[in-house]
Amino acid sequence: MTRNKSKRSGARTGASGKHKEVPELSPRQTAPVKTWRPELRPAGAGTSGQNLAHAKAPMFRRAASGVVVLYGFHTVREALRGKRRKLLDIYATEAAADRLEGEIAGAGLCPHIVTADDLARRFGAGAVHQGVMLEALPLERLDLSDIVSRSGTVLVLDQITDPHNAGAILRTAAAFGVDAVVVTHRHAPEMAGVVAKAASGGLEHVAIAGVVNLARALEELGGMGYLRLGLDSDAELSLAQRPLRRPIALVLGGEGKGLRRLSRENCDFLVRLDMPGAIKSLNVSNACAVALALLHAGLAG
Repeated sequence: MTRNKSKRSGARTGASGKHKEVPELSPRQTAPVKTWRPELRPAGAGTSGQNLAHAKAPMFRRAASGVVVLYGFHTVREALRGKRRKLLDIYATEAAADRLEGEIAGAGLCPHIVTADDLARRFGAGAVHQGVMLEALPLERLDLSDIVSRSGTVLVLDQITDPHNAGAILRTAAAFGVDAVVVTHRHAPEMAGVVAKAASGGLEHVAIAGVVNLARALEELGGMGYLRLGLDSDAELSLAQRPLRRPIALVLGGEGKGLRRLSRENCDFLVRLDMPGAIKSLNVSNACAVALALLHAGLAG
């Protein structure tokens, strides 16, 4: 696999000493050509011997709207396989590039080989990057009318803002084949970074529908024939007792706050999960997994 250790050369020199041209990327996958500019040097990097290593540090894109960053092995692998988004550049350690060799080649990219320390400086010491980072464009968000019904189930997130919870929900949604996850444009985390890492590749397999007003979206889903079930630990009716039919919209409330008033009012029924133990409520991402398992069993029966 050809690897890009220099962004200033369009050719590679093989064992014979002859230059080999790097294959052209398709228009969808072509990354902008980056040139070295002095203002992009890492802070403190000069041309002296002691700063030479820093001067050759990888030139990651600056944070900009319209470009997202994905990291973590499973997250990046599924993005490379999925072909649902435009991919710009991939940065990987030697070991990670070897593990992803087939996927990187299949996506038409040429990896920039970096060190784990390079990525740690990019993300901070706490990020579990697993030696790989992908720069890409965001996934396109759908309108409600664009949702394709396969499983007959969608999730509606009512201001779930914690990226770890949102990512875990997306992972569960992918596992259960949910048709779409509905989120508001505001009061929702960015579908990248921590969310994508927590989703462990699930983000690439779930359609995201973006709406401005969640109450109106629930009204629209009702008009489309969805049975709207709001998950509420204080509800009188248990989800396991509720007769089910497709399509279903399962509405999940935000951390600590639960469902907002207008969200509750636009549900057909509020349902709870039966908890036989001393604790009667679950973290929203765990509650989502239990609820989807019950829905899957109930709809299959």
